[in-house]
Amino acid sequence: MREESFVSSLGFSPYLSLDWLAILAVICLGISLFALWRRGRGTLLRTALLALLLLMLANPVLLTEKRKFLDDIAIIVMDETNSQKIGRRGEMTNAAYRELKVRLDSIESLKIETVTVKNETTTLLGDEDGTHAFDARKETLKNISPDRISATIFITDGQIHDVPENEDTLKEAGPVHFLLTGEPDEKDRVLKIVKAPTFGIVDQPLQFIIKVEDFGLSEPIQAARVTIKQDGEEVAADLAQIGSDLTLELTLNHGGANFFEITVDPLDGELTEKNNSSYITVNGIRDRLQVLLVSGEPHMGERGWRNILKSDPSVDLVHFTILRPPEKQDGTPITELSLIPFPIRDLFEKKLNDFDLIIFDRYRRRGVLPSSYLNNISRYVKDGGALLEAAGPAFATPLSLYQTPLSEVLPGRPTGYIFTEGYVPTLSDTGKRHPVTGQLRTNANRSEKWGRWFRMIEAEALSGEILMTGPSNQPLLILERSGDGRVAQLLSDHAWLWGRGFEGGGPQSELLRRISHWLMKEPELEEEQLKGIVSGNNLKIQRRSLDLAPASVSVTDPDGNVTELSLSVGEDGTQTGTIPLQTSGLHTLEDGQQKSLVAVGALNPKELHDIRASAEKIANAAKATDGGIRWLETDGLPDFRRTKPDNRQSADYWFGLRANENYEVTGYDRQAMLPPLVTLLLALAFLCIGWWREGR
Repeated sequence: MREESFVSSLGFSPYLSLDWLAILAVICLGISLFALWRRGRGTLLRTALLALLLLMLANPVLLTEKRKFLDDIAIIVMDETNSQKIGRRGEMTNAAYRELKVRLDSIESLKIETVTVKNETTTLLGDEDGTHAFDARKETLKNISPDRISATIFITDGQIHDVPENEDTLKEAGPVHFLLTGEPDEKDRVLKIVKAPTFGIVDQPLQFIIKVEDFGLSEPIQAARVTIKQDGEEVAADLAQIGSDLTLELTLNHGGANFFEITVDPLDGELTEKNNSSYITVNGIRDRLQVLLVSGEPHMGERGWRNILKSDPSVDLVHFTILRPPEKQDGTPITELSLIPFPIRDLFEKKLNDFDLIIFDRYRRRGVLPSSYLNNISRYVKDGGALLEAAGPAFATPLSLYQTPLSEVLPGRPTGYIFTEGYVPTLSDTGKRHPVTGQLRTNANRSEKWGRWFRMIEAEALSGEILMTGPSNQPLLILERSGDGRVAQLLSDHAWLWGRGFEGGGPQSELLRRISHWLMKEPELEEEQLKGIVSGNNLKIQRRSLDLAPASVSVTDPDGNVTELSLSVGEDGTQTGTIPLQTSGLHTLEDGQQKSLVAVGALNPKELHDIRASAEKIANAAKATDGGIRWLETDGLPDFRRTKPDNRQSADYWFGLRANENYEVTGYDRQAMLPPLVTLLLALAFLCIGWWREGR
C-alpha cells in the first residue's frame, strides 16, 4: 500500500457571486469593444488589465489530492471435497497451494485470501449437493469490493456443481483461473441408487432400483456383477447391464434399522472404488402383530387387557375367556349353550407359530389345555416366540401354570404365599434403567404417588431381570430371555386399579403396552442398545445397558481406520459420546458385546457420481472472464502477470492478475493561483505601462 499526491483539478473560489462576475465581464467586454472601435491607444493593455482584475475576482485555485492506493486481492479457492481425496489429488492441491502462495506473496501491492471448500457429511436423505466452490467465493466477496479483486484462482479437479449459468455475473470481480488436479482421460465406474424405500414391512419383499455407469471407456463393457449384503451378510447377487436400470427384490429380516450394502465389481484401472458401493438404511416395521389373549376366568382386569390391546392399531387380537371349564358339567345340552367352543387344536397346534405374543391372564390348570399343547407353547417360546403371564391367586396353588411344561420358560417359581396387604409398586434399580419401566416415572406427576395394589403372588426369581417389586421387596415384574424367545411375568392381577384411577391411579396402559412390545422385540425397548446418529459432521453414539460400568466403543470407518471413544454416563444411565466424521460410508460400532452399523453420507452424492478430473463444467466460467485453465500434472503452475483491466487476462503459459489501481482520498491541498498581492502588483505594472505608452 503506497501513498502519493496527484493534481486532480483546477477550480475557482470567487470573491463575488457568479451573477456579479457575469455583469462585470459584460461591462469589461463592452469597454474593450468600444475602445477597439475607436482605435484608442493602449486598448490591448487596458483589456489585459480588466481581464486580470476579473481573474483576480474569480480567484482560481489548484486542488491537489492525497491518495492512498489499496492493495489488490487474489482469492485462492482450495477444493478439499471428497473427489479431491482420490489418488494424488490432495497432495497435488497442497503442493500447488504452497508454491502459488509463495509466488503471489512476492508480488507488490497484492494480498491473498484463501477459501477452503469441503463436503458436509449428511444422513442418507436424497442427493448431496456436491461441491459449492462458487458459493464459497460469493461469501468471500460479500466483505470485499469486486473492484479490488485481482483474480480468483481455483485449485480443483473441475467437479464443481454450482457454476453460475449466467457467466456475466462473474466478470466484474476479475478473471477466474483454474488449476486442475488429476489427469486427463481418466476412467471410472459408478453405482447409483435410482429408487430405494426408507421403510418396509418385515418379511415382505421390497424393490430397489440401481444403475451402473462407466465413464471414460473407449470400448464399452456390457455388464457387471452386483453383490448385495444385508447387515454385513451377503444375501444376493445379480448381473447389471451397464447404463440400464436393474430391479432388485430384497426382504427385511427384522424390525428397526436394516442396513443394505450394494456393491458392483470394480473396473480394471478405474480411478477409485469409493463410488462402487452404496449404503441404504431401511426401517423395518411389522404389518400386524398377532396376539392371543387367554383369560382363565372373568375378572375386573380382563377388560383392561382387552382395551389396551385393541386400542393399538398395529395389533390383531384374538381373545378367549374360559367361562365353562370341563369340570362344570350340569347336564345342559351343548346345542342349548350360547358359548363358543375353545378351538384348542387350531390355536395351539396348527396356528401357534402365527402369533407374535401369547398372554395367559389369571389362567389356571382346569383340564382345558392338555400338557402336550403347553409343551408346544414352551417350544414356541424357545424358538423365538413371546409369552406373558399375568398371574392370579391360582399361581400360588397346585393349579399353577408353573406345574406344567411352561416351568421350563417361566422365570419366577411360586412359593405358595399370597400378599393381600396394600402396597405401591416400586421400580427396582434395574427397572429404573430398563427402557420398559425406566420412562414410567415421566407418566405420572412427580409430586404424586402411584395408587396401591392389594394382591401379589410371592415368587422366587430363578432367572431374568426384576424390574418392579412389591411388599418386602419381592419380585412383581420379571422379564426373561428364554432361548430365542422372551417371557414376562406380572405377579399380580391388580393392575386394573391404576386404570380405574384408584388413589390417583398409575401408568397401567403404558406399562402393559411397553411389556407387550418388548416381548415382540420392539428395537427401541431393547435393554442393550448401541446406535449411532449422524448430526451434521459428527457421529453421536448412544449406548444403553443394564451394566453401569463405563464403556468404550470402537468406531471403524469405511477406510478401515479405527477410533476408540470413551463414553460418558448420563442421568438416565444412557452412555453417550461424539466423534467427528471424516468420510462417508458404512461405519461399524463395537463395544465388546454389541455391534451395530451406521450408514453415513448421501444416498447419491453428486461429488462421487462422475469423479474424473475434467474442465467441462468450468470452461464457460473461464471463457466469460478471460481466465485460464491449466493441468498441474502435465503443465505445472503458469507465470503470473499484472495486467490492466481492459487488457487480455490469460494465455497458454501465463495467468493475469488485474491491477485495479483503486485508492482512497486521505486529504487534499488547496492553493490559490493568483494571490491578492501578486494581482495588485501585476495591475500596477499594467497601469504604469499604459501611462508610459500614452505619454509618448
